[in-house]
Amino acid sequence: MTFTIDHERRFVHARAEGLVALKDMEALLDAIVVENALPYRKLFDGRRAVGRYDGADIAVLAARINVHAHIDRRGALALVTRPQYAQLAERFLEFGRTGRPARSFLEEDEALRWLEAQPEA
Repeated sequence: MTFTIDHERRFVHARAEGLVALKDMEALLDAIVVENALPYRKLFDGRRAVGRYDGADIAVLAARINVHAHIDRRGALALVTRPQYAQLAERFLEFGRTGRPARSFLEEDEALRWLEAQPEA
């Protein structure tokens, strides 16, 4: 997984490729917190990734994200996924949406347009 945290644009752009496990997602979350980027808009592109997690891992990840809502404001989140993972992305968003705009997309351009239209946190 690669990601950039752009403090000037207040934007996080993450791309996952290959196998992605819960620990990979947790490392991304840790970096976002350490860099004080919770309020930034976030784009996560997982179209080239294969998730190595199950429903329980999704619940753990979503719970951890929801804890962050009590630490700081959270910026909008756009997940870009392949069609076969759209349902899993929506499930994750249902768990982790609390207090911020969040949507899933099949195309990165559409996700970016949506993110740019969202208010800053």
